[in-house]
Order: sequence, then C-alpha cells, then structure tokens
Amino acid sequence: MENGLTQGEGKDPSGFLGEIIGAPVTVKLNSGVVYKGELQSVDGYMNIALEKTDEYVNGKKRRSYGDAFVRGNNVMYISAD
Repeated sequence: MENGLTQGEGKDPSGFLGEIIGAPVTVKLNSGVVYKGELQSVDGYMNIALEKTDEYVNGKKRRSYGDAFVRGNNVMYISAD
C-alpha cells in the first residue's frame, strides 16, 4: 500500500489492458452476452480481438469461435481470468 492506495486503485486502464494481452479474459457486453477467450488486442475505443473464444448466453455455452472481434461500444467490462 504505497501512497495510501490499495491494490488496483489509481491504475491506468490502458496499462492494465496492455499487461493482460495474451491472457484469458471475460468480456461482458451490454446485452448480457459473455465472451471468454484469449485477449489478442484492444484499442483506444475498447475494440477487442479474442482468440479461442466461447460465447455464453444466460450462463450457458452457446457457441465457440476461433477468432472474435467485439466492438468497443458494446463492452460493459473486461475481466482478467
């Protein structure tokens, strides 16, 4: 706890995203659909490229994709798994 900040506070989101490139992530869309895959890239608009992607609707696996591209304006959150 340096400078009174707890872990994760005050961290630049782009820095966090850069650190997890190549790692497994969960991406939840505003519609509630969830994608789980390996983060390949993300840009300033939060457009996301994933590999080895699974799509979940209402908590049930619906489909698998080799590669997937998610447009940033649909993203609610990205979480490192």
